[in-house]
Order: sequence, then C-alpha cells, then structure tokens
Amino acid sequence: MPNALDSLATAPQPPLYLGMAMWANADWQGSLLPAHGDVDLRDYASVFNAVEGNTTFYSGIPKAETVAAWAEQAPETFRFCFKLPSQLTHAKRLRDIIEEFERFIERLSPLKDRLGPIMVQLPRDFGQAELPALERLLTHWPREIPRAVEVRHSDFFHKGAAEQAFNRLLISQDANRVMLDVRALFATPPGLDNRLAKAQGEKPKVPLHVLCTAVNPIIRFIGHFDESINHARFEPWIERLILWIKQGKTPFLFVHTPDNRQAPELARNFYNRIAERIELPPLAEFPGERQESLF
Repeated sequence: MPNALDSLATAPQPPLYLGMAMWANADWQGSLLPAHGDVDLRDYASVFNAVEGNTTFYSGIPKAETVAAWAEQAPETFRFCFKLPSQLTHAKRLRDIIEEFERFIERLSPLKDRLGPIMVQLPRDFGQAELPALERLLTHWPREIPRAVEVRHSDFFHKGAAEQAFNRLLISQDANRVMLDVRALFATPPGLDNRLAKAQGEKPKVPLHVLCTAVNPIIRFIGHFDESINHARFEPWIERLILWIKQGKTPFLFVHTPDNRQAPELARNFYNRIAERIELPPLAEFPGERQESLF
C-alpha cells in the first residue's frame, strides 16, 4: 500500500498521552469547555493531548472537510486515536476490507503525525478462529501508523493457547493490546441508578490483563460515580505507568465515567497523582474555569 502520510514531524513527544472518549460534551461547558461561545477541538486540546476517535467507529470514514478542520484545530503534539469503522470490524469482521481500509487511512492523511494508535475494536464473539483475518489486516497495515487491538472474547482472557497466539501476533506486528479496565465500573451493582445500569450494560465485563506488546500501551479506564472506588482501582496503574515511561514507552490513558460528565476532572486527578511521582508537564487550566475567572 502506498504511504499515505508525510514524514513525521520533530515535535517532542510527551511522556504520557491523556484524554477521553470525545472532545465535546455539553455537560463539560463551564468546566473543561467554555460556558459561553462556540466550542471546538482547540478548547479540549489546550488541556488534553489525545482523544479516542469513537466518531469513526459509528459514522465510518469521515468527510474530507471534517478531517481538514481537525487538522487545522489540533496542535502538533495532539494525537487522534481513531477506531476502525464498525462496518469493517463488526459487519465484515475484517474480511475483504483492504480497499475500504486504504480509503480510511488515506482520508486521515491530512492529520499526518497527529495520528496516534488507530484502534481495532473487535466484536465480543470474535475469537481465536478469526485471528487469521486480524493477521491479514495487521500485515497490510502501514508501518508508520501505530495500531492497537481491543478484544472482548473470553478466548483471549484465559492465558491459554488462544491468548498466547493473540499476544504473539501483536508482538510480531508491533501492535498494542488495548487494556480495558472496567473494575471500577462493575465494583457495585447498579441498584436504582439507571445511568450506572446503562453503562454496565454497554461495556463488556472482561478481566483485566496488563500486558505491553508494543511501545504505546493503551489503557481505557472506565470509572464509577464513586470517586473513592475510582482512585482505589487506579492506584496500581500509577506504578505501571511510571515503569513504562522509564522503559522508554509512551502510554495512552483514556478516562471514562458512566455518563462521562465527570471524566475531565477524574482524568486531571489521575494525571496529578502520577505527576506527584514522576516529572510530567503541568496540565493547563480548563478553558471554562479560565473563562469564569474573568467574570
């Protein structure tokens, strides 16, 4: 496949990328986002340096003008971690998708080096028997574009032959294994909380297997409404992230909460806890907080 990207820029890479599942949420206005005026990616990117690209999972290949706007708004140090469209991963199950995959990569090419690991989120019933389809895709993948894979089938969480084959495939292809941490989310039954029940129904209750298979370990931390639960479950990650950073790896940490209303503040709290142990660039004040201080 022809190289769709220009040569990489020389902007220094931060030790840790931090972000959330989206860059705009009405509930964030007045805190992460300004309470007044138009909101765009620049507001989010003034604080956080990465984002999960869920929009491509649900909506498919974005329009050229949309990608051009993202390229204009995002700074050089920002990273988009888009997901492959569900049409490729779930409807076609990675079979006969190379032409569409190439169009997807080509459409994202204006973002150049601002592409972080593109994530392949596989269906819950995508098991060991379908690994050859994943191998074909990863073999075809442009080497200059980082890649990551999230599995949800029980085959890959028993430390048996299936998981060993999967991990070997990732290591051989320099692909990152996405670590989905749902321990906080499922720490309590939902009770009468419909928001918690909805979040638990949407996320798979899979074990957490901590394994770095390439240079960009990716953690998707799905939190709870209870702050004490979130911080208790995050505590072990602090040591692990510090270890990876000292080893020269560059982790990505994406923070969710059940309705994502508290996600920016939780992400900031997690980052500050890591920064107490290892030198990290300080996070900027939230644009909404800066705006409020002017009144």
